[in-house]
Amino acid sequence: MKALLIGLWSVWVSGVLLIALSLYATQRLPLSKNRIFSHTSFSDLDTPKITIFTAPAPFTGSSRTKQSLAIRSWLALSPQISVILFSQHHSAASFAKSFGSRALVESDIDFTFLGVPFFHSMVAKSRAFKSDIYVFMDTETILLPDFVLALNYAHNLDDDWLLFASPRDVPNFPFYLDEDRKHWLKDGQRIRIQELQDTLGSSWQWSCCDSRMVIAWNNGVMPLHHGVLPPFLYGKGVYNHWLINEALSSGLRFVFDASWTISNIALGDSRRQSNHLVKSSNVSDIEKGSWEYDCNSHLAAVYGLSSLHGFNYSAVMKLVKCDGQYLLINATEDFLHTYAYKKKSLWKRHIPNCWRSKTTLACVVRTIKTWNETSGCSLKDGSVHTKTLKLSFSLESLLAITADENKTVVLTVAGYSYKDMLMSWVCRLRHLRITNFLVSSLDYETYQFSVMQGLPVFNDPSAPSNISFNDCHFGTECFQRVTKVKSRLVLKILKLGYNVLLSDVDVYWFKNPLPLLSSFGPATLAAQSDEYNQTRPINLPRRLNSGFYFARSDAPTISAMGKVVRHAATSGLTEQPSFYDTLCGEGGSTRKGDNRCVEPGTNLTVHFLDRNLFPNGAYLGLWERKNVKSACKKQGCLVLHNNWISGRVKKLKRQVISGLWDYDITTRMCLV
Repeated sequence: MKALLIGLWSVWVSGVLLIALSLYATQRLPLSKNRIFSHTSFSDLDTPKITIFTAPAPFTGSSRTKQSLAIRSWLALSPQISVILFSQHHSAASFAKSFGSRALVESDIDFTFLGVPFFHSMVAKSRAFKSDIYVFMDTETILLPDFVLALNYAHNLDDDWLLFASPRDVPNFPFYLDEDRKHWLKDGQRIRIQELQDTLGSSWQWSCCDSRMVIAWNNGVMPLHHGVLPPFLYGKGVYNHWLINEALSSGLRFVFDASWTISNIALGDSRRQSNHLVKSSNVSDIEKGSWEYDCNSHLAAVYGLSSLHGFNYSAVMKLVKCDGQYLLINATEDFLHTYAYKKKSLWKRHIPNCWRSKTTLACVVRTIKTWNETSGCSLKDGSVHTKTLKLSFSLESLLAITADENKTVVLTVAGYSYKDMLMSWVCRLRHLRITNFLVSSLDYETYQFSVMQGLPVFNDPSAPSNISFNDCHFGTECFQRVTKVKSRLVLKILKLGYNVLLSDVDVYWFKNPLPLLSSFGPATLAAQSDEYNQTRPINLPRRLNSGFYFARSDAPTISAMGKVVRHAATSGLTEQPSFYDTLCGEGGSTRKGDNRCVEPGTNLTVHFLDRNLFPNGAYLGLWERKNVKSACKKQGCLVLHNNWISGRVKKLKRQVISGLWDYDITTRMCLV
């Protein structure tokens, strides 16, 4: 029995030794020298699904070369990585097609009128994609294998977390990927990753406050921060600092800096901004850049970021890799965390007790020294601008940017009391892919609000002052003064050579009415009828609705509109009676049939629109239907006017309850 036990023990010990020897030998096996990434090296780490979100410039010229190289470097790292491109440009879809399901284009988010995406809308849309880790980064940034290693480490933390990595500016990047995205090449020769990093190490510069940070977080239980993400414009890095600052101050997630473990290599000039995203060539880079920067800076100030530094860098934990293990260093408090590749909570020790080797000590000291040398970075002057926001575009320049190929614009006029209804109207037009609209603000507050929402807005100097918030509805003196602004603006735009569709913000659009309205010939003004009786003619006296009409930029229309404006200026009523009395004659003396009239001096024809297609708020009792949307769609409505109701609150309530509402006031985003 004794001999048998000894034999069994010998077999067991031999087995253990063989297993240990096998593990040691496996670890000592060299990785492929030329492969950008060895997928088998992560088989034991349960590689998470990583989704990278970005907003590229159009894939043309030098932008195409840089962006293509960067995105290919991301996808080469792991089959678990996919890329979502937020873009409205056709070149993005063409580029993504070659990568199959691993690269998708998403255009269903909020963009400014210049085509710049909103960061808060991008973040909200990212939740629609199932992933273990969400990453936001610049499209001209190269990633190397240490990116996946760092995210694998973070993925195994028990805590919900958010990490960021500052970019390393590289003035010259002489490397490129082969066609299979498996090897890095230089001058046609394969190069190892370590050699690539060593080559760049002597030339790159840290940019800890640059807008091109990598921001990543896990799909955890806790939100990123308290409150709502402001409507920052993508491409200006203020939102990075705001997000990190809020995540830190909320304490909902563990936040750390992975700049020392992620090679976030920014191609080109660090001064590069989001101007490349702007769709129009009619706007100078100065106008684009200053407005976008000031807008984001203003938002940062309004929503609680007192400095563009955003947070105390020195107090943030730093993730480094020393002696083969990851260490989280807090240089200010003189301690670090260590963590192994097994799920367990973080634990901390003071630095003197956990240094296990001189190399680890040297690595930690070197990291702290590097940090101290780079911690004084700043953005511009390091302060947030709280000055008055101004969109540096005149009415003429906005018309050139927004008008469609037929030189037609959709104009609306709004005051601050109707700001939410304005945004619902804008969201509806965006949903219908209608981008040729302009907003005229009646007050300073509406102008500021519209600028921060990325709308093509201008301030009308002739707008009345002291507009009441709640008492500016139909029949009030305030309403009379406001309506007369609209006809003056329409006349001004017509004289500049543009056709105008004037639409109040309380007009809900089911479909784009412009194709039908444009079909009316020259010298014709097409307007909605306010008649609600189904058996009466729709062109009866005072039944022309001046809240929805289409006017062409031709001589008869311009001349007739001039008469309307002059008549309204001397009237004690709203502009609506002036429209009818001027164009159709007092009492309807120039009516033609049941749906037209002719202004005799200019021979302008006024066509009253079919009420089944363009119903007013009292026609057929549509607003009282159980399902307003369904009833209107069944009838074939193009638009539905929310008029024939008195009071802003009642009007707003009726539209929200009906479901004809497209704006979320809590998230400041358009509803899907």
